[in-house]
Amino acid sequence: MAKKNLEQLLKEVGNTVDHLRNSKIGAYIYPVVPNEFTSWRDEQWAWRNTAVLFDQTHHMAELLIEGPDAVKLISYLGINSVEKFPVNRAKQFVPVSHSGHVIGDVILFHLAENQLLIVGRVPTINWVEFHAKTGGFKVTTERDDRSPSRPGSKGVFRKRYRYQVQGPNAWKILEKVNGGPIPEVKFFTMDKIKIGGRDVRCLRHGMSGAPGLEIWGPYEEAEEIRDIIFEAGKEFGMRLCGSRAYATNTLESGWIPSPLPAVYTGERMKSYREYLPADGYEGGGSIGGSFKSKNIEDYYVTPYELGYGPFVKFDHDFIGREALEKIAGKPHRKKVTFEWNADDVGRVFRSFFEPGVDNFKYIDIPNANYASTNADMIVKGSKMVGMSMFAGYSYNERSYLSLGIVDPDVQVGDVLTMVWGEEDGGTKKTTVEPHKQTEIRVRVSAVPYAQEARENYADSWRTKQAAA
Repeated sequence: MAKKNLEQLLKEVGNTVDHLRNSKIGAYIYPVVPNEFTSWRDEQWAWRNTAVLFDQTHHMAELLIEGPDAVKLISYLGINSVEKFPVNRAKQFVPVSHSGHVIGDVILFHLAENQLLIVGRVPTINWVEFHAKTGGFKVTTERDDRSPSRPGSKGVFRKRYRYQVQGPNAWKILEKVNGGPIPEVKFFTMDKIKIGGRDVRCLRHGMSGAPGLEIWGPYEEAEEIRDIIFEAGKEFGMRLCGSRAYATNTLESGWIPSPLPAVYTGERMKSYREYLPADGYEGGGSIGGSFKSKNIEDYYVTPYELGYGPFVKFDHDFIGREALEKIAGKPHRKKVTFEWNADDVGRVFRSFFEPGVDNFKYIDIPNANYASTNADMIVKGSKMVGMSMFAGYSYNERSYLSLGIVDPDVQVGDVLTMVWGEEDGGTKKTTVEPHKQTEIRVRVSAVPYAQEARENYADSWRTKQAAA
C-alpha cells in the first residue's frame, strides 16, 4: 500500500487549522546538545559579556546541491538575487510559494563552482529538494537530516559539525587557536582558519551582535575541534551554550525562526503536497496560540512582513514573483519586538500557586513556545493588530520578549494587549494543559531589541538586509 501523502491527509482531516492546532507531535526538542552546561542564565550572559560556543551541529537539516544548474535552481526558487553571488559567499535564502508567502528561510553557502549548501529548518530543505528532483535541473543533491530528537541507544552521525564562536571576546579566542590574526573578511564571507593544525572553513557571522565566526568540517573531527576552541577560550570566560539558552538568542537579535510554511493551499502547490509525506514536518507540525482562524492562509506571512523586503529582487524569474510584484508597493505589516509587562507575567505564574483557582497557560522559561508555529493575538481595544510569533525570556534584558508582526500604523512605544492562552480551556496538543485565557500588556519595541545587536547588525541580514 502506497504511503499517504500530505494532500491525502489534508482531505481526510477536513480543516487544516483544526488538524495542526490539535497535533500530538509534542514538545520541540533541540537534539543531542545538553540543555545547559553552566546555566541558561549564565550562558545568555556570556554571549553579551564574554563569549560562547554554539553547537549547531544537530538541530538543522542540510542539503548539498551540485551540478551546472545549481545556481539556476536557487535563482528559480528564491526572492534573492544571485546575479552577484561568488564562491565563498553566503546569504540568507528565502523561497516563497506561488502566492508569494514564505515557505521558510535558510543560510545558503556558495562553497565552490557548481556547489551550494543550504542549512536550516526542514520546510525549505524539502521545497528545494522537490524542485531539484522534479524540475529538470542538472543537479544532484545529498541530504543530511537533523539528528533524531530521541535517539535512544542509537548512535548519532552527521556529515558535518557546525559551531559558532560569538561574543565580545570571540575574536581573541579565534586568533589564539589560529595562531595569529584572523583574515579580514566581510560579513557573510567565507575563508579558512587554523584549528589544531587543520584548515577549517569559516563564515564571518555575528549572531550575538558582536563579531564572530561560524565554522564547520567533517563530523568525525567535531569533538577535537570543540575541545581545542573551548580550552583556548577558558582564559577569556568562554561558555559552552546549551540548547535552552541557544533557543532564545534570536529574541535579542531579531529573527523569527518558524513561520508556518505556506504549502497547504493553492492548486499550483498540489503536486508538492502530493510529494510530501503525511507524517513529515508539514503534516505533523503544530500551531499554538490564541489566534484561531478556520482559514490556514491567515497564518501565512509575506517576506515584507518578516523584514525581508530588501531581499526581494525582480531582476530574475522566480516562483512567487508575480504575486510579490502586486503587493510590493503597498503597506505591509512589520516585524517588531514585544516587551511583556512584568506584573502580568508574574500574575500568570502566581496562578500555579493558588489551589482551586483556574491557572493560566504556563509560560515556560526561558523559551515559551509550545508549538511548531506560534500565533498569539495582539489587540488594540477589540481590534486585532498583530501576532506574537516567538517568545522567551532574556536574562540580559531582564524581560520576557517576543517577536512578531503588527499593522503598519502601530508605532514603537505603543502599549498593546496580547491574548495569552488558547480558547475553550486549550486545544488537544500534548504541550497544552487545561487553562483559561488571560491578557498580557506588551510594549512595542525595536527589532533587534538588544542595543548591541542593533548597532552591530546595522547592515546585516536581521535588520537592513540591504546587501542581499
